[in-house]
Amino acid sequence: MESTVPVAAPILDVSSRVGDTGAELKRGAFLNTIALLTSNFIGVFTFLVARLLGPAVLGLFSVAWATTDVISKIAVLGLDNSITTFIARSEAVGDRARSRALFRIAIAVVLAQSAVIAALVIAVIHIFGDRLRLHPDMVSALAVLLCALPGIGLYRVCTSVSRGMKVMKHDIYSRGMTEPIATTIAFLVVLALGFRKFAPELAVIGGTAASGVVALALAAKLFRHVPAQSDSVSFRQETRQLLSYTAPISVYQLLNAFIFRLDVIMLGFFIGRAPGVTLATVGVYGVVVDLANGLRKVNQAFIPIFMPVVAEMTHTGDHERAAATYGRLAQWMLWILLPLVAIMALAGPTILLIFGPAFRQGGVWLGIVAVACATNAFVALGETVIMVQRPRLNLLHSSITCAVAIGANLWLIPRFGVMGAAFGILLPYLVQGILRNTAMRFVFKWRNPWSDFAPPVIAGIIAIFPALLCLALLKGVAGQVTAAAAFAITFAIQWKYRAPSAPLV
Repeated sequence: MESTVPVAAPILDVSSRVGDTGAELKRGAFLNTIALLTSNFIGVFTFLVARLLGPAVLGLFSVAWATTDVISKIAVLGLDNSITTFIARSEAVGDRARSRALFRIAIAVVLAQSAVIAALVIAVIHIFGDRLRLHPDMVSALAVLLCALPGIGLYRVCTSVSRGMKVMKHDIYSRGMTEPIATTIAFLVVLALGFRKFAPELAVIGGTAASGVVALALAAKLFRHVPAQSDSVSFRQETRQLLSYTAPISVYQLLNAFIFRLDVIMLGFFIGRAPGVTLATVGVYGVVVDLANGLRKVNQAFIPIFMPVVAEMTHTGDHERAAATYGRLAQWMLWILLPLVAIMALAGPTILLIFGPAFRQGGVWLGIVAVACATNAFVALGETVIMVQRPRLNLLHSSITCAVAIGANLWLIPRFGVMGAAFGILLPYLVQGILRNTAMRFVFKWRNPWSDFAPPVIAGIIAIFPALLCLALLKGVAGQVTAAAAFAITFAIQWKYRAPSAPLV
């Protein structure tokens, strides 16, 4: 079920209606930002692994985690996005009994699917690991980490249920606080018990399980006073409609995850078979990807609340207000992303020194991957708009992008090693951005004038000149830190005078 016949919306001034939605969006965005910031505490876990176990163990974990993340998309089956849309539509008409039924269906499906997928994949990699020429430790690490799938699926679906009901604060407690704390404590305990080689994998199992349980408890509270059953709700029909809607979403989410993780997975495959690709360099690249991945998370300040809101708007035919809200959100994402990308590109080697001297070699890689992740974060707003109306269109985009990513990595990594992997992830994200922007313009007729994006782009162009001057005059750590500071200060001054007074009104 891709779309619903729109209900006529009252004829009101678009700008005033965007203003009416502003308070709701700003409140949600604020809570999502808090959740985003707290979730970055998981970086403490990565820091400890790098410092205590070194880049080789981190490389092993990075490849295993990248593979598990891709497989988790099969286990979740797209429910983490589709359940938000379905519950938002149900809540829009006040059908709380249907929302509760959808919640129960999603939990049952994701837990059963996660357990089956984990068991099947563990069996497959043990049977065919040698034939695929996988490193024995890689097979063992992946088999251990796949046990985290139920916790991952439970967290994603339960948090999406809360978001569908426009309750954003739950993510702060489950992912933002519980997961990093539980993972870090579990890592230290496992390490103390002597399980050094697979300590990161065992820690992640504990952390994701704790996060999933907390997310489940919080989501269940929202339905505490709702009747357990309703004659108006058919579980069979709701399950069929939900799975029918989520099928294309699950496929393109799998493709998106595969695209994002492909560079790390393929580096793991090319260890010892491409120039400079070793477990240690893959570990360095894994830290680079984790740092740059923080840019992808920027959209999580907006998308979780934007998704149910845009689902309601398009469901009632209010496309003009949805387009205006989208344009304002896109501009604010640029104001946030551009300085972060610049800092990573200008001071990458210095930032990576935090993890140890061996990680400094990833400075150039960090700049390239940061641009790729920022591009992906920015165009994700368009993916959300397309998903709530035409999810199969996202599937087409992701299929094309996946083909480009596979071809780019297969050609670049054997020739250029880790540098090839960095460019191998940048190219497909640029292609994906072009595809989504084309769909927004010519399929949905959403016009995004240059005036929506010009202020942050112009500010970034101006700010780069003093930063480059600092790099030319100063060398080493001093030059990098000074250049990053010069860009940030110049950009902030322009932000003060160019940016809108509020992001969502």
